[in-house]
Amino acid sequence: MIDRTIQPSICEPKELVLKHPERMILPNGIPLNVLNVGDNEVVRIDLLMKGGRWHQRLPLQALFTNRMLREGTRRFSVSEIAEKLDYYGAWLELSSAAEYSFITLYSLTKFLQQTLDVLQSLAKEPSFPERELNTVIHSNVQQFKVNSSKVDFLAHRGLAEVLFGKNHPCGRVVQEEDYARITPEVLREFYDAYYSSANCSMYISGKVTDACLRWIEDGLGKEPFGLSHQVEKRTYEAISGKEKRTFVERPDALQSAVKLGMLTVPRTHPNYLKLRVLVTLFGGYFGSRLMSNIREDKGYTYGISAGLVSYPDVSTLVIGAETANEYVEPLIGEVYREIDRLHEEQVSDEELTMVKNYMLGDLCRTYESVFSLSDAWIFLQTSGLPASFFEETLRAIKSVTPEDIHRLARTYLCKEKLKEVVSGKKIA
Repeated sequence: MIDRTIQPSICEPKELVLKHPERMILPNGIPLNVLNVGDNEVVRIDLLMKGGRWHQRLPLQALFTNRMLREGTRRFSVSEIAEKLDYYGAWLELSSAAEYSFITLYSLTKFLQQTLDVLQSLAKEPSFPERELNTVIHSNVQQFKVNSSKVDFLAHRGLAEVLFGKNHPCGRVVQEEDYARITPEVLREFYDAYYSSANCSMYISGKVTDACLRWIEDGLGKEPFGLSHQVEKRTYEAISGKEKRTFVERPDALQSAVKLGMLTVPRTHPNYLKLRVLVTLFGGYFGSRLMSNIREDKGYTYGISAGLVSYPDVSTLVIGAETANEYVEPLIGEVYREIDRLHEEQVSDEELTMVKNYMLGDLCRTYESVFSLSDAWIFLQTSGLPASFFEETLRAIKSVTPEDIHRLARTYLCKEKLKEVVSGKKIA
């Protein structure tokens, strides 16, 4: 019998052992990474094309090139694509990031041959039909207008501009007129430059049979496709603005959005993993100091958070909240007060242990399913990180000390470097 009055003991993971993908090269040169894990009769295929927002000539070019793949090909119309995927119970996801674009297909294993027929048509022969593009553009413009009325959206854009500068991809925020510059020819230009077998890598995860591998080779792995281009890594210098406070007025706003941010070390920096522990303690989970003070004690906001957002070559520390217009200044003051506390005094062993247990549990949950395992390896590839990154993360969380937190806070939580962006109603 289990005595439910006694709390179960907390067991820290001693090591983080993740199944490595089996790697093979298809006849046309595409690297295929296979994660044959799980009993469910389902597989996921990810096509990674090296080319994203960092490589586009115009704003939105990478995003809409990827988005329009499902809107029609030489063999299938947009309705035929949707009907065929729906008939076989498949699901398609399209996304793009800084340096990569992604085509992801979820399919029942037994119907993979049929759904792969659609996937290879999307990857090899998109038509970028003008009528469908106009429909998609119109829908996105309407959504952009709706978002532009939201203070959180405006504050996020304002922070990106002030942190990175307008010559950086992150600082060149999209304007409504940018949508009008997207044409089938603009999308075809980006597709021809970056969507090819020479620039592609692939992952398949789930219950992968020998038949699945044959179908992939027949559909995507035999003949080269697309134009072959050498994609070089691009680097951009972030040049932050000199102003401390930026205000984006929204006269009819019932509350204000507050964003504080600064540039910090990239994922590859030796201090990055332990810095994540500090940021989590500061504002990265429900029991964090910012939540305990500003939400629970002061009642200035329903929620406030702090986190690290990473890009190629740089990361940002971002603190965000929404609050009543009259509480903007008190809220910002309490954020700085919490930074001062971390500068002046060490955290207790009890508080740090709670944060570490939270992060260790979150780390284990992140890699418990086959598809999240595939996400993990894709993350390593697209971020240029070594396979040891997971073990290093575990060691960093377990080994961090109150002295480490104090040192990191005094080094990286710098009030003078934090940029403040507020969007809302101006109060006299």
